[in-house]
Formats: sequence, C-alpha cells, structure tokens
Amino acid sequence: MIVKAILALLVLISAVGVVYAKHESRQLFIELQTLQEVRDQLNVRWGRLQLEQSTWATHGRIEDVAREKLGMKLPSAAAVVIVKP
Repeated sequence: MIVKAILALLVLISAVGVVYAKHESRQLFIELQTLQEVRDQLNVRWGRLQLEQSTWATHGRIEDVAREKLGMKLPSAAAVVIVKP
C-alpha cells in the first residue's frame, strides 16, 4: 500500500513537472517570437538608416553643402598646384 502511494505521488510530481515544462516552453517560444519581430523591425530600420546615410553622403550633396554653407568654391586652374613625389 505504501509503495502504491509513493508511486502515485511520484506520478503526480512527474505530471506537474511536465505541465510546468510545457508552460515554460510556451512562454519561451512567445518571447522568441517577440524578439524575432523586434529584430526584423530593427533590420528594417537599419536598412533605412543606411539608405539615408548614403543619400546624405553623395558627392553632389557634399558639394552643395560646401558651396552654400561654407562658401567654398572650386579653385581656378591657375590656382591649382600639383605636387609630384
């Protein structure tokens, strides 16, 4: 009789362990899906930032900013000095 009670208790403990493990597995899977969604959103944002950076760094844009904001201009051909090594 005691052996049956001990076995029943062990089966009950095992069943509770299985339920807990399944619950934990589901919670971790939900967290994984959430983190993957965040990763995907960050990848999209990273792509947009790279595109924006490439737009801001084009030669034409840099030249326009140099002319308008810094008052720079191309030197005349006579003012260019070429230094040979």
